[in-house]
Amino acid sequence: MTRTATNAPTKAAGSGRKPKAEKPANAAARAPLSPHLTCRGAADAIAFYKKAFDAKELMRLPGPDGKLVHGAVAINGTTVMLTDEWPDHGALSPLSLKGTPVTLHLNVDDVDAWFERAVKAGATVRMPVADMFWGDRYGVVTDPFGHSWSIATHKHDVSPAEIEAAMKAAGGSAGRSDSNA
Repeated sequence: MTRTATNAPTKAAGSGRKPKAEKPANAAARAPLSPHLTCRGAADAIAFYKKAFDAKELMRLPGPDGKLVHGAVAINGTTVMLTDEWPDHGALSPLSLKGTPVTLHLNVDDVDAWFERAVKAGATVRMPVADMFWGDRYGVVTDPFGHSWSIATHKHDVSPAEIEAAMKAAGGSAGRSDSNA
């Protein structure tokens, strides 16, 4: 069905069925969950993510002052949205906040290659890549815009009991006590 200027429904000519709706240009940005990063220098962040994480630029909407109102890239199949800082609207980057409590996690096929590429592009190593007791080869970097990225390749499955035992052996705790087991 289509609609006429009077908004009355009509059938598509000759088909007897509704015409297929076109997908909007920004449909990729509507994944079930997409991080939306505030960056000091969002256009530079897009360039960095292209080098560090092989990001594909999906869109860019600059404001009249040149700051990025909205941008989107695809990293490893996931849409990441970006905007510049807008302090008057409470949009501050990790650089203005002096850190971030959030880590973006990338599951990749070759953690060593992804990690090396991110560091060569300008990321700072926070935790070198190593084999972890939970079955991943894993490392953490901070990008030049203050965002934390963990990068991992899953190597083998480990049961919750094995993870708990490995944590205890390393001097940690699994966050459980006998009262809540």
